Parts: sequence; structure tokens; C-alpha cells
Amino acid sequence: ARSELAFEGLDTFAEVFLNDEKVLDADNAFRTWRIPVQGRLREGSNELRVVLRSPIRRLLPGVQAMPHRIAGNYPSPYGDEPKDAMTANFARKPGYHYGWDWGPRYVTAGIWRAVRLTSWDVARVQDLQVRQDHVAGDVAELTAIPTVDVARPGRYRVRVWQTSPDGRRTLASERELALSPGIGWVPLSFRIRHPQRWYPVGYGAQPLYAFAAELAQGGKVVDTRSVRTGLRSVELRRERDAAGRSFAFVVNGIPVFAKGANSIPFDMFPSRVTPAQLRRVLQSAVDANMNMVRSWGGGYYESDAFYDIADELGLLVWQDFMFGGGMQPAYDPGFRANVVAEAEDQVRRLRNHPSIVLWCGNNEEEIAWKYWGHGKALKDADPAFAARVWDGYVQLFDRDLRRVVAEEAGGIAYWPSSPSDDMAEAANTPASGDMHYWEVWGNPARPPSAYLDVTPRFMSEYGLQAWPVRRTIDRVIGRDEQRIDSPLVEAHQKFLAGKGNERLLHYIRMEFGEPRDFDDFVYLSQVMQAEGIGLAARHHRASRPHTMGSLYWQLNDVWPGASWSGVDWFGRWKALQFHARRFFAPVAVSALRKDGRTTVSAVSDRTVPRRGEWRLRVMDLRGRVLRDERKAIEVAPLSSRQLAAYDDADLLAGADPARTVAVF
Repeated sequence: ARSELAFEGLDTFAEVFLNDEKVLDADNAFRTWRIPVQGRLREGSNELRVVLRSPIRRLLPGVQAMPHRIAGNYPSPYGDEPKDAMTANFARKPGYHYGWDWGPRYVTAGIWRAVRLTSWDVARVQDLQVRQDHVAGDVAELTAIPTVDVARPGRYRVRVWQTSPDGRRTLASERELALSPGIGWVPLSFRIRHPQRWYPVGYGAQPLYAFAAELAQGGKVVDTRSVRTGLRSVELRRERDAAGRSFAFVVNGIPVFAKGANSIPFDMFPSRVTPAQLRRVLQSAVDANMNMVRSWGGGYYESDAFYDIADELGLLVWQDFMFGGGMQPAYDPGFRANVVAEAEDQVRRLRNHPSIVLWCGNNEEEIAWKYWGHGKALKDADPAFAARVWDGYVQLFDRDLRRVVAEEAGGIAYWPSSPSDDMAEAANTPASGDMHYWEVWGNPARPPSAYLDVTPRFMSEYGLQAWPVRRTIDRVIGRDEQRIDSPLVEAHQKFLAGKGNERLLHYIRMEFGEPRDFDDFVYLSQVMQAEGIGLAARHHRASRPHTMGSLYWQLNDVWPGASWSGVDWFGRWKALQFHARRFFAPVAVSALRKDGRTTVSAVSDRTVPRRGEWRLRVMDLRGRVLRDERKAIEVAPLSSRQLAAYDDADLLAGADPARTVAVF
């Protein structure tokens, strides 16, 4: 008989004792730790003890002993570690626990996911991958690959059952073979004629098939494991063109313009997050006409429920590996091996989800090294160590993780960093690859109209902050404390680098002038955020097919504070989320004014042509209509079409610009 103890989440440095015998030294919050415990269990009661260590105390001496440090992320404002010796990027633990510019600092320790004891005396199905070798309208060619762990050798029959979306159960494939003790793989290939294909939301339905692998010996079923998946083809299309190289997700042959936002953890403490909370926020994304979320790398790999809900809703997921910033000690082979084991665990856990369309190595680490000064400073201080650091980075993010995805992810593309151009010399460029654009909001704090100056292949981050609605603020800050400069308001504003509330005021004043009071400040922060992000998103959509994605920062929150989110911690919508429903609508009008000239385009994500009309009205602020024109239009499928362009003088025909609006 065999017994296995599995820890699905230990945060992070933990020693595990079974009946006073040490059975595990854990050092990675993202790994599943499997411990064979046969022969170590007693009849009756057994004692399992987990001793947790402070990650800061464990790592700080080593970091302080380094003659030259690698870049950390956010220095602690609390003195729990020195500002010049940050430990977060040496620990395989959620980066946001160490504080971020939208959340507090809680450097936790604990048991954060399930602990399971499994015993078997014949064999078990440990895992089941359903690999989609080829999926088209006429046929889906699939390979089911059960991972079996055999205790008793002998002849086994392996069957794969298929349950179609309408509930019909049929035998898809079977094999009889001899299995020896230990872990092995049993691939079974089969076909589904005229499969019901899974589509992103807005492009078709989300039918889901269930597959079960059944292991039998001597006519008796000894174990089964089932998974659910949607059948679809997916590619990251990177074609060379006059500008550089495209960056577009193609699902079932349809180039999908990615509309959405970046998701961060749904709470400071993952164990508090409920499936209902996940569903509420992901449904909010769909309700605002989004079709993609980027699950960002400074948190943790989300729960199974997150991906199950994304599968059901048709939300595509860009999945980062959990590296949020700074620089990793990837020059250490032990660190790299630990990360590879983590990546194998997570890719195997998540690879059957049709929603996952990309695995990405990290967030902003390539551009930080190349452009933010740390790489140059380290090269100047210690060229040999700097070369080791960068070589380690290339080994981990260009080779090791790429290999894991190629071997384990069933054909999903890998991307080494966001933003990147797949390890080309220049990164974060509009010509090729994906972009993050922070010159609006971040330094030099350009006006939102600067979004119109940047036309990327795929914009994976851009953002403006706002406070949540007053009802949310009232839950955490008393009315008597609700002033821009009160200590409690400051404590809930984590953008310390740019004095967040002052930065917010800068943008409010730029658009609307001085707010009268705190209520006005909160409201105008939301209007400014909604209009600014809407301007960028409409520009990205109008730039199709050069641009094929617009993911703003950020969808959700870890707590109730000021942030870049459109949905606050309680699930309440800011103005941005309501505006997204319009600027991400399947068919939308984009009217963009730059340097006294307005360009009007119609954009469509529909796969069939649409007929209608577009209308221009010029009105004064008393509601008097100065001009009213309508024109018939046909919009081609999956397109952006320029309808008209006007100089201010054409549009206004002598009306006072300070009292006049143009409505398209």
C-alpha cells in the first residue's frame, strides 16, 4: 500500500514533522509538496506539525552579505527590513505581500491551500491532461494523457470517457497494457467529429466537454479522474510587416482584439477569497464587454475556481508566472530549479483550461534591467556579477520557463516578459511585442491626450487612479476624517512614489479645475479616470489591425483604497467600469481629437458585416443643436474604418469652442 501527504500551499519557509520525524523542508509558496508517508504512519492517531519561519529573518543575512545587491521592488516603510536590503525577490512567495502601490504590506506565513492524505494499494490516476493536437470545425484530434502511480504491477485496462456538452457519455478510447510500479504516462488518442468549439465571449458559445480516465484491473475499476475543457485552437500570431511584427491572439482562426484589464489578487489574504467574489468580478468584466484578463505576476497563481469561471464566461486569460518586478537571483542554480518545479506544478494544474491563451515569464523585469538604471549601475559597480545576473535571467526566462511551457502546456505560446519583444534587444516598443505605457500618470505625468501619441501592437498596461465610491470609503474612513490630507485618507493611498493624492489632483485640475470638497475630489477622480482610459482604449481599437489588444491597469482591488481599479474591493463599479461597457462595446464609434483635428472611426468586433448609420451633432451647453448630420454606413467584420476627419474650424463653423460640444 502507498500513502502520500500533499501540501498544496505552504507560505513559505516551513518544516513539516510527522510523528516527530522531519519529512519536508519547504521553501516555495507556489509548489505542491508531495511526501510519501507509507511506513511512517501509525495506527490510530498521528501528529502532523508544521513550523513556519519568517521569510525576512530567513533571507536577510544572505542579502546583507552581498557585496552588490540586485534590484528589489518596494522598500518597507515600517522598518521590518532595511530599505537597502530587500528580500522579496529571493523568496518564492507572493510579491504583493511586501506592499505595492495599491495595497498594504502584510508579510505573511501560514498554510494557505489544502493539505491532503491519499492512500492506495493498487494504482491511482494522479493527473489527466487532454492535449488538443488539432481542432477545426470538422474534427478535433485529441490525446488524453493520464499520469498513473502504480503500487501493484500487472495488466491494466485504461479507458477514456467523453461527456459532450449536451450530457451524452461515450467511450472515447481504451488500451490494455502492463504497468510496472511507479509513475508513468498512458497516452490515448481519439477524434471528435464536428466538435462544439469553445469561443471567447462575443465570438460564440462556451460549450465544455468532460473527460474521465478510468483505470481498471481484473474487471474492477481502481481509480478515475475527470477534467473539463473547451475545444479550441489558439495561436499568438507574430507576422512581419512594414512596421515590425504583429502581436495578436487568434482563436479558432479569428483574430481577436483583446479588450480587458489586468487582474491582481482579490484580497490581501488569499484564503478569504470566495468563488462568489471571483464570479462577481469576472462577470463584471464580461458585463463591461471585456474578453481578456491578464493575471498579473506579483500575486499568486489563482485558484481552480478562477479559471473554471473564466472558462464558463469565455474570458481569455494571459497568465504571468509569479514574478512581479525587481530582479531574481536566477544566477543561483538552486533558485532556478525551485522555480522550474513550481512552473511544472502550475502548468500541469492549469493546462486543461481553454481560457488560458498565454504563459508569460514575468512583469517588467526585462525593461527594468535595460532601461531603469539598475542594470547599468550594477555593470559599473561589478561587471562580472552583472553579467552573471543577466545570464541567469536569460537562462530562467528565455530557456527554462520556455521549455516547461513547450513540454507541458499543450501548445500554448510563451512570452518571456511583459513588456517584451521576445528577448529582442529593444523592449517596450510600438513596432513589435507588447507595451506598458506609464508616461500618463507615472512620470513625467503627461496629460491623457498623450495616449494618442503611442500606437502599440498590443497595450498590456496603462492606467489612471481614482478613489472608490463614497459608500466604500465610508466603510473604512469616518466622514469627519474624509479630507485629502487626513492621515487615514493618506494611509489608504499607496502610490507613495508620486504622492498619490497630489498626483490625482494634478489630473483633476488639468481636466476640470479645483474640486470644491472631498466629495467632488472623489467624484472627479472617477470621471477623469473613466474619460482618460476611454480615450486610450478607443485609440487602440481604432488602430486595429496594427494594434490588437488594450488591457488597462487594473480590474480589481486587494482592499478598499485608492487605486487604478474599475471594480473596488466590495465589487462596486467605479465610473471607469460603466464607461468600459461603452468603449469596449462590440460595435463602437471612436472620435479622437488631437492638435485641433478630430478623427472619427467605426470599430467592430463582429464576425459579420453591420449596416447602420452614424450621426454627428454639434450643440451648445444650453442644448441648442447647431448641426445635425446622418450618414449610412457599412462596417466590415473585425475592422476599424475611418469615417471622417474635421479641423476644429470645420466642426464648429464659428461657434465658441468653450461652450460647444460635438457628439458622434
